[in-house]
Amino acid sequence: MKNFETALPEQYEALKKQANYTSSWRERLEAVKTLSDYKHDKVIDLLNNRMQHDTVYQVQLAAYEALAAFGEDVEKPSPPRFDIIKNTDKIFLRVKKSLPKDHTVADFADKLKRMRVDVFDAYEGDKGVEFMSWLEERWSKL
Repeated sequence: MKNFETALPEQYEALKKQANYTSSWRERLEAVKTLSDYKHDKVIDLLNNRMQHDTVYQVQLAAYEALAAFGEDVEKPSPPRFDIIKNTDKIFLRVKKSLPKDHTVADFADKLKRMRVDVFDAYEGDKGVEFMSWLEERWSKL
């Protein structure tokens, strides 16, 4: 069994901020992985929050694995079956309407990233390497 630090890490406040940083799932994942070495009540609360409320399944899973390793009684999160962000189609439609009629999917992706980095980032993290093909499919149906 792995030995964990029981004291709160010195950089806890910075890691807490990083774990809740909405525009970068990679930053959140990195913070969760760093915090998984510290078995402390505040860390456990933060990891529970990420496991239950993060938009990216990969981050939820990392938080779950850390909590399970701590010996916490947690249930593995299920992958999302529907849109991970409410009203995604409305957001996409608003972005599409803001572009010229002859725009490309690359233009759409770029504008989405500039207008709603939180949405772009969440779906990029959720879809992984399939993100652009998924985005193109959604874009073409708008």
